Amino acid sequence: MTMTIKVYEVNREGTVRVVRPEAEVTPLKTVDQSSAYPDCECDQCKDKQS
Repeated sequence: MTMTIKVYEVNREGTVRVVRPEAEVTPLKTVDQSSAYPDCECDQCKDKQS
């Protein structure tokens, strides 16, 4: 299964500019764990985790 992706940007005036044209990509079967965000270490989140 493939997916289609197109990267573009829109400025404040609504002008659209294509950054990368449409392309087909194949999704990964597994996610690399190193790309995940680490757990939040603020006091509020630490209290919820305990």
